[in-house]
Amino acid sequence: MKEFIAAAVQIAVKPNDIKYNLEKVGFWLETAVKEHDAELVVFPESITTGFAPGIPLEEFYDLLNFIPGPETDQIGAIARKLKVHVVLPLYEKRKEKNVIMNSSVLINDEGEITGVYRKTHPFPTERIGGGGWTTPGKEAVVVDTKLGKIGMIICYDGDFPELSRVLAIQGAEIITRPSALLRSFEIWDMTNKARAYDNHVYVIAVNSVGADAEDNYYFGSSMIINPIAQKLAQARGTEEIISAKLDPDPLKHVTYGSSSPMIFDHLQDRNIEVYKDILKKAKSPFEPAKRIPYNH
Repeated sequence: MKEFIAAAVQIAVKPNDIKYNLEKVGFWLETAVKEHDAELVVFPESITTGFAPGIPLEEFYDLLNFIPGPETDQIGAIARKLKVHVVLPLYEKRKEKNVIMNSSVLINDEGEITGVYRKTHPFPTERIGGGGWTTPGKEAVVVDTKLGKIGMIICYDGDFPELSRVLAIQGAEIITRPSALLRSFEIWDMTNKARAYDNHVYVIAVNSVGADAEDNYYFGSSMIINPIAQKLAQARGTEEIISAKLDPDPLKHVTYGSSSPMIFDHLQDRNIEVYKDILKKAKSPFEPAKRIPYNH
């Protein structure tokens, strides 16, 4: 990993207006590069449409495009011009009718798609099996770039330590988490810090602001966390850009401000024999008010 500046661009969408939203992404992308010298720019979840579609599944499917497609072409051209890496989160339609994936596309500084992650843990109301609109992905993704090794998750994925751990085992140095999270700032803050600290990785967590098509209002508070759980930058609840310089040697000390050298490694120090039950199916002993089944 090299030293570089990463930026989180926290902007609101015009629900389901892909053309407008792409133009806005392009403007803010240029701003992040020109005003922050960013080499990696990450946008919120489903930035081309907003999170909840507010229209029937068939109509939403027809609105969307494949990957690669017009959205990735347009932002790829800007990335190439600006020489910047971009994480562009958007809904993706598949060849099978009405199959929609919640995806995150990594575009390099040549404008090329170098990785596509498809959300493996859609939120219960988002899942097609729960009356929603998306189908879960089935693959963890880490991309080796000029900047470093970048792993990708999306929103609710961050509640599952197993996924981020797999990315770290696969070599991720940075995990991007575009989101449209509504639950609470405390959960958002805690899970971002925990995933960074658990795995000794940087987490760039970018939350939505404004409303989607179903009038869900998002609180923003995007943040960049380093591998010892220090918050390098945090946004407010408005449209804005935050940025931070990522140090390629972030584990010098056990915690921020300490002179004690780092002596542990959460990956190397795992006692794997103890975790042999990790792949067994399970459910919480505390019954949720409404359980929505997960259809793999």
